[in-house]
Amino acid sequence: MKAITPHYIDGKFVEPHGREVMDSINPTNNNVIGSVTLADEEDAKRAIAAAKRAFASFGGTSKEERAAVLRRMQKVVTARIHDLTAAMVEEYGGVHHFSKLIVQMAADSFFHAEKALQELPLVRTWNKTTVYLTPVGVAGLITAWNSNALFVCLKTASALAAGCTVVVKPSELSSFQTQVLLECVHEANLPRGVFNVVTGLGSTVGAELVRNPDVAKISFTGSVAVGQQIMRDGAATMKRVTLELGGKSPNILLDDVNLDEAIPRALAIAFLNSGQACAAGTRLLVPRSRLEEIKQRIVAVMANMPVGDPNNSDTAVGPMVTRTQYERVESHIRKGIEEGAEVLVGGEGHPGGLEAGNFVKPTIFVNVMNDMTIAQEEIFGPVLSVIAYDTEEEAIKIANDSRYGLHAFVSGNDLQRARRVASQILAGRVAINGMLDDPQAPWGGFKFSGVGREFGAFGIEAFLEPRAILE
Repeated sequence: MKAITPHYIDGKFVEPHGREVMDSINPTNNNVIGSVTLADEEDAKRAIAAAKRAFASFGGTSKEERAAVLRRMQKVVTARIHDLTAAMVEEYGGVHHFSKLIVQMAADSFFHAEKALQELPLVRTWNKTTVYLTPVGVAGLITAWNSNALFVCLKTASALAAGCTVVVKPSELSSFQTQVLLECVHEANLPRGVFNVVTGLGSTVGAELVRNPDVAKISFTGSVAVGQQIMRDGAATMKRVTLELGGKSPNILLDDVNLDEAIPRALAIAFLNSGQACAAGTRLLVPRSRLEEIKQRIVAVMANMPVGDPNNSDTAVGPMVTRTQYERVESHIRKGIEEGAEVLVGGEGHPGGLEAGNFVKPTIFVNVMNDMTIAQEEIFGPVLSVIAYDTEEEAIKIANDSRYGLHAFVSGNDLQRARRVASQILAGRVAINGMLDDPQAPWGGFKFSGVGREFGAFGIEAFLEPRAILE
């Protein structure tokens, strides 16, 4: 078993003031694999003070100096991709192919931030006016457990590119990943106090970051309820906030779609990261005229999407991160049945032979109405709602009938038509014919999916404030 204290303040690994110890549990079998000593408010204050001291100099660095820091970070994280992947699989249950992809994205985020920084004009002039984009100050970065390494690296890359110093509160469920990242940062030899990490609970460390007047900016990925609390509590000190709060993403299959391509793609999108992904397309909107054909294709494809050990390269769906999350997903499956949806695949209970871990049966409901709980709430598990529509206009209406608006998908052979439909969906990103990515494109949502954007120049600008000087 590993006993770790993943805290890093002012350029050093430190023992925390906090004394609470939490077990790290492997969700594949619920065995205890380690423990983490959690930080408390005093640790957060120490980290904030270190970041404040460092900002006095780092906030005035040039593009070239910040770019050099980003290159060092990319190099050291890239060298530990294997270790980060193994940690994600072990402590979180992320399936191997997804975990490796996420960790590679984490390392690459520093490269993409450097590229965006080089292309971003930090000084703009017209007539006798000059506008300088200046770093906002100390940034508190609060990350979620489902892709912790990516969130930490992405937010850090944008903040450092802007010239901010950071205090990271990573998920306490991701201490193995955090430990590897801290070893990377220490090797990168950043200026003291520029990057600080305190692993603790949201109610202690997270709350201190939000209320502390020396923290100018909060960037948070997590639940709507916590995001709302951050907005409320941060208002007292006029915190700038970026909030990425999840989604209930619609995936519209148009009636001219090629089902041989669209159904495997739709199921992969729905069960992305075992369904524990804010971008997962968990509402599949299908033309009623092709519903029976689609149901048959779904059943056939699901036979080749195995559930099991996330270490196995062919595993498509792994365990839920905790027993609590397992129970949450199971309760939604029961709710779907109670509300009258039909189980096409899956259902309640563990898959056979996987009773020791937090495994649920990947479940697909048909005959779903969009006002059902399973179609409106973010379940964060491998549960897909298939919703039939009659017209293109109805499909768009159903897609937008949600409090969320993070991501959406449209599939069809007529690209002009698909673009027309995509342009009417209220979501921060809409992908046509695939799970597509552009690291320079903004990431964030409409409505309850959050406030602000990440990635590329949009992500860096979220850590900058304009100062206009007029002559």
